[in-house]
Amino acid sequence: MQYYDSNTVLYLNGQFIKSAETKTDLYGQSLHCGYAVFEGIRAYKTHNGTRIFKAKEHFDRLKRSAELMHIPFPFDTEELIRQTYKLLKKNNLKDAYIRPLVYCGHNMSLSPATESSIMICAWEWGIYLGNEQLKVGISSYQRPNPKSTHVEAKASGHCINSIMATTEAKKNGFDEAILLDMHNNIAEAPEANVFIEKNGKLYTPPPGSILPGITRATVIRLCKTLDIECIEKHLSVDDLKNADSAFFCGTAAEIIGIASVDEAVFPAIWTETLGATIQRTYKALVLEKQNYEVII
Repeated sequence: MQYYDSNTVLYLNGQFIKSAETKTDLYGQSLHCGYAVFEGIRAYKTHNGTRIFKAKEHFDRLKRSAELMHIPFPFDTEELIRQTYKLLKKNNLKDAYIRPLVYCGHNMSLSPATESSIMICAWEWGIYLGNEQLKVGISSYQRPNPKSTHVEAKASGHCINSIMATTEAKKNGFDEAILLDMHNNIAEAPEANVFIEKNGKLYTPPPGSILPGITRATVIRLCKTLDIECIEKHLSVDDLKNADSAFFCGTAAEIIGIASVDEAVFPAIWTETLGATIQRTYKALVLEKQNYEVII
């Protein structure tokens, strides 16, 4: 996939620069150690114009991730939001995926960074996992032990775990993976949180070994609005495989149904599931087709 061309610009430390003219510090701590934090944000073309969904929540989480990883963050959320809207306009983007990255300069030691830079780029990108229900496999890789790192931070180095799990899943004939935690409970997918439906209720793993996503929080609040009981609890592989249905949620993936896990096929017809109801409601929310922002 081509993410930029000769006319594309990105935002870098207060300036808009052509993407093709930027350079990477080959001695950078972020390059050598994965010592950086990032966000994934979506902008949607709505009847109210181009709108960035949950912009403040995403940039606030970017700041929190930097604090957890001891990366300086001398950037203002409201200013970053304003500059991101300018970036979309300069690139003539209305439906877009936005990637802010806070990265560190040259440092070959293991000491914390003393300064950082921020880059924001954007490109057109469809739904990350597509529109069809997914065949999913339980990964042999686990999510990192929460005592080994801050798993709730969206840190670049954590992506290695996701790459390994997704690569393994696709080699085994699956569309995506589900990782377990250190206790062999369901954790999450490489770029999405997991929900299951059983007997008219939704269940999702609690914080601890997962990245508690902004889309996940939106789904939980939509459940309250729609009077759907949603319970956070530890889920076993058997709980997942014996569910009536299941789905992933995430900024990139949005809401996407799961057809099967390993050999287990979910019995419910997707269009009749709670997940499909959430999927339709979420789409209406991000496109501002109904005034959900009052309650979300």
